[in-house]
Amino acid sequence: MTTLTVRSNRLAQYWALTKPRVTQLAVFCAVIGMFLATPGLPDWRILIAATVGIWLLAGAAFAVNCLVEREIDSRMARTARRPIARGEITVPQTLAFSGVIGGAGMWVLFNFVNPLTMWLTFATFVGYAVIYTMILKPATPQNIVIGGLSGAMPPALGWAAIANDVPMQAWILVLIIFVWTPPHFWALALYRRDDYAKSGLPMLPVTHGMQFTQFHVWLYTIALVATTMLPFAVGMSGLIYLISAMVLGAIFLWYAWQIYRHYTDLLARKTFAYSIIYLSLLFAALLVDHYLPF
Repeated sequence: MTTLTVRSNRLAQYWALTKPRVTQLAVFCAVIGMFLATPGLPDWRILIAATVGIWLLAGAAFAVNCLVEREIDSRMARTARRPIARGEITVPQTLAFSGVIGGAGMWVLFNFVNPLTMWLTFATFVGYAVIYTMILKPATPQNIVIGGLSGAMPPALGWAAIANDVPMQAWILVLIIFVWTPPHFWALALYRRDDYAKSGLPMLPVTHGMQFTQFHVWLYTIALVATTMLPFAVGMSGLIYLISAMVLGAIFLWYAWQIYRHYTDLLARKTFAYSIIYLSLLFAALLVDHYLPF
C-alpha cells in the first residue's frame, strides 16, 4: 500500500467521524435559515463563513459522539464499521481531531460571522455531544425527545449568522425539526430494534415494545404536520409552502399510519428514508416560497 493510499484512507476515517450525511442535512437547514433571515440575498461572505463554521462544529460534535459511543457502536451492525469502533483511530486522535475542527469552527464564526452565532453553535455542540450523548441517551427512552433540541438548532444558527438575532420565525423552524426528530429516529429504531437491544441503550422499542413505539410514531407525525402549518399561520410563508407542506405531510401521515396498523421492517426503512427527504423538501419549499411568494 502506497503512502498516498494510506493517507487517503486516514482522511476517509476522519471524515467518517463527522457523520457527513447527518452533517449535510444539518448544514442544509442552517443555510435555509440564512436565506430566510433576509428579504434579499444574504451576504455571500457571511454565508460561506457561517456554513464552514457550523459544519466544523457539527463535525466536532459528531466525532465526540462516535468517541463516547465507540463500544456501543462496535456491538451494532449499523455502526460497527465506524473507524473508532474498529480501533482504526485512537481516543487521543479523536479528541485532538474534534478539538482542532471545533476550535477552528468557533474561530471562523467569531471572526467572520458574529459572536452570537458562535456561542449558539457552541451551546448546540455541548447539548449534543455532552447532554444528549453522555447523559440523556443512556438514561431514558425519551432521549430522542428530550435531546432533540440540539439537533433542531441549525435554522436558528443560520438565522443568527445573517440577522445577528433569533426571532420567533427562526424558533418555529427549530420547533419543526424538534417535532420531526422522534418519528424520524423511532422509525430507524423499530427496524434496528435487535441492534439496540444488543447495544444496551434504552431505546423505545426495546423498553416499551413495538406497538407502543409504532403508536408514538403516528402521534408525533400528526403533531409534526400540525406544526408545519405554523409558518403559514404567522405569515412567514405563502401558498407554495402551504401546499407543499400539506402534500409532504399527507405522505408522511400515510407512512406513519401504515407503521401503526400494518408494520413491517421494510415499511419502517422506507419511512426513515422518506423522513429525510421530507425535511429536505419541506425546507426547500420554504426557500422557494420566500423568493416566489403568491
